[in-house]
Amino acid sequence: MSYKVRILPRWLVFLLDLFLVCFCLMLSRMIKLNFDWDQMGVGLKFMLGIVFILNAILFYVFKSYAGIVRYTNLEDTSRLVMVNAISAFFYLVINIFLLGSRNYFTLQIVSINFFITSFVIISYRLVVRYVFNYYKTISYTGVRIARKKVVVYDTSGDGLHIKKVMNSLPDGDMQVVAFLDDSFSANGKLLEGVPIYSTQESSIAKLASEGVEILIVASKHIEKNKLNELVDNCLNYGIKIQQVPAMRDWLNGKLDTQQLQNINIEDLLEREVIKIHNEAIYSELKGKKILVTGAAGSIGSELVRQLINYRPSVIILCDKAETPMHDLLLEINEKYKNQSTIGYLGDICDRQRMEHLFEVYNPNIVFHAAAYKHVPLMEDNPSIAILNNVAGTKTLAELSVANGVEKFVMVSTDKAVNPTNVMGASKRIAEIFTQSYYRHLNPTNDITVEKKTKFVTTRFGNVLGSNGSVIPRFKKQIEKGGPITVTHPDITRYFMTIPEACQLVIEAGVMGQGGEIFIFDMGKAVRIADLAKKLIKLSGKEPDREIRIVYTGLRPGEKLFEELLSSAENSRPTYHEKIMIADVRQYDFDEVEAKLAKLISSARNHYTLETVSLMKDLVPEFISNNPSYNKINIKTD
Repeated sequence: MSYKVRILPRWLVFLLDLFLVCFCLMLSRMIKLNFDWDQMGVGLKFMLGIVFILNAILFYVFKSYAGIVRYTNLEDTSRLVMVNAISAFFYLVINIFLLGSRNYFTLQIVSINFFITSFVIISYRLVVRYVFNYYKTISYTGVRIARKKVVVYDTSGDGLHIKKVMNSLPDGDMQVVAFLDDSFSANGKLLEGVPIYSTQESSIAKLASEGVEILIVASKHIEKNKLNELVDNCLNYGIKIQQVPAMRDWLNGKLDTQQLQNINIEDLLEREVIKIHNEAIYSELKGKKILVTGAAGSIGSELVRQLINYRPSVIILCDKAETPMHDLLLEINEKYKNQSTIGYLGDICDRQRMEHLFEVYNPNIVFHAAAYKHVPLMEDNPSIAILNNVAGTKTLAELSVANGVEKFVMVSTDKAVNPTNVMGASKRIAEIFTQSYYRHLNPTNDITVEKKTKFVTTRFGNVLGSNGSVIPRFKKQIEKGGPITVTHPDITRYFMTIPEACQLVIEAGVMGQGGEIFIFDMGKAVRIADLAKKLIKLSGKEPDREIRIVYTGLRPGEKLFEELLSSAENSRPTYHEKIMIADVRQYDFDEVEAKLAKLISSARNHYTLETVSLMKDLVPEFISNNPSYNKINIKTD
């Protein structure tokens, strides 16, 4: 039967420590006198009295007896060593100034006594701690509780701390049995008695064969490619991967095994932290009135959060989604009390409402993130895609010029490159309009001529965690037990985190001088099927055995591979290594405006096939993958 272990009274620990220091003094003197019992008794009572009184005072002052013995740690042992060092000093002082020729506390005796006393009073505490921990791992049936074998990545202070926490938790179910380290020089060495292995696949295989079940990533500064390699190796050998939360998130300043978090796929797809040229952005945005359209969406809301850091005078949040807008305003008012924000409910397709916005608030800079983005929905509703993504953009662009806006930054998409769907084509048409409109307003490159509104376009791929993106969908399917639905085994996509995308949008927006289309370094394209398999493994399941992957076929308008540049486009570098300028085909504004008038008129009448045909006329490279549209003839006048 189990029972509760009582804590020893502090007075009992106090007396036990006094007894031990007196015993250690006797032992030290015996060793110095070579166990000569005849000389042993000379002055012994006096010495014991000094030791007893002096140590009683020091123990009381430094509270060395106050710690719970079963939880003895480095701080407790350091305090005991310090008390012994101080008492040794006083022994020598007493011997010199009070004892004279009697010379009881010789340097040899004091030195021997210091080491013996430190060893004894620390050792008995450690023995008690070990016995207690062993006792706590015995269940009421008398059987020792089996612990999961754990390996920790990181041999720095963080890794050591994790090891101490795991191995000292009395009722913990984990035991750190090894460390992983990238340094080959550390391989094969011991750290606090625990072996260190390299991060090579052979080491992971050996640890797996020895029963290791979990890898804990203690380091927060591991490179993404190294993390991916480590995770892949562990998943291949059935080792689960978890990470430690930030120290500020530890409960009551302590780590519990229940706080360990599974590695998220977002952590693996993220790239290294980008460097932003904050001074230039700060001088451009400080004190300005900034309008963000689509402010309640994934990109728009993150843009708002990041723009606040540059101290604009006011940020106007424009969106037609009431509840998300309300939630965002509550968040901003709570976190950024000193930032002036205005929630403006309005549809960018409603020209009168937008005129009211510009007349009342007169923004200096516009970040245009409002758009319909879901490919399947836009395939079924091409007229709505045109009205929102094209006519809405046209309205905002014209009002920006009419009201003296300094800069108009539009968020576009890689689906605008060689579009195969209505959504991508609608965004390409918006790009064409804003570029041609800017060149129409600024026909010369004479720097002495005052420029009107500068139009800048930013183009990038999928963002992690955005509303309706593939990863949240996969996670929900896994929670339901599958299957995971993937359109094609070879389909690939680029991914970028929302914060990174927004940082680059702001950077490019400030960098732009008008008429540019900026493209971002999206890293390597990811096979969606591989992404699905990794998500299944990270959830502790086996792909195609416990969770099936079903291929449903490409949806209408969907591409196998996304592109950031068309075959007819080139790119130029900028001062930022992750931002390039796309050299795209130039369009005559008068021709664009005439075709756009027909397109928008057709969209307002919701003529589906005519609308798509007019889109193809504006964007010749638009070759639809939708069987309903791919045979439409391009109209020519």
